[in-house]
Amino acid sequence: MPGGIRILGIDPGLNSTGFGIIDMQGARLTYVTSGCVKSPATGPLPERLKVILEGLRQVIRENSPHQAVVEKVFVNVNPQATLSLGQARGAAICAAVDAGLPVAEYTALQVKQSVVGHGKAQKEQVQEMVKRLLNLAGVPSPDAADALACAICHAHGGQGMGALDTRGFRMKKGRLV
Repeated sequence: MPGGIRILGIDPGLNSTGFGIIDMQGARLTYVTSGCVKSPATGPLPERLKVILEGLRQVIRENSPHQAVVEKVFVNVNPQATLSLGQARGAAICAAVDAGLPVAEYTALQVKQSVVGHGKAQKEQVQEMVKRLLNLAGVPSPDAADALACAICHAHGGQGMGALDTRGFRMKKGRLV
């Protein structure tokens, strides 16, 4: 893939961390692989985070991405769930940074806006659009689809407009004003 970029998208979760890898050659996106790193549903938190870290390290070793993208955590009504998600996200970022990858971050709203066209899209809509955009034979699992959507979002915006410096500009609902 001379001149192209391989992008690893990560959808962090304590039970299931989705990953998806695409190649970007110009405007063309090609599916490489996707799946989930599953940690035990119970057990000590440090051991569960180690499973995520080691699983993503293996994905990175086997696929040699150039960049990583991680979905930003949103705050929900359950503070404990938000904290757990943040810790899983930290393990994912550490795996990428440890491998020397630059890490970009996007909110779920930005990802859905980029892939589906509106930020309130349902999971099924994201899955279907990922299938169409990457010309997949079937619909990926929800976690893998979200990770692939992160990579697609970065491919669409992170290399161009999304990479622009926005200091000095106000952001409102994901848009410059």
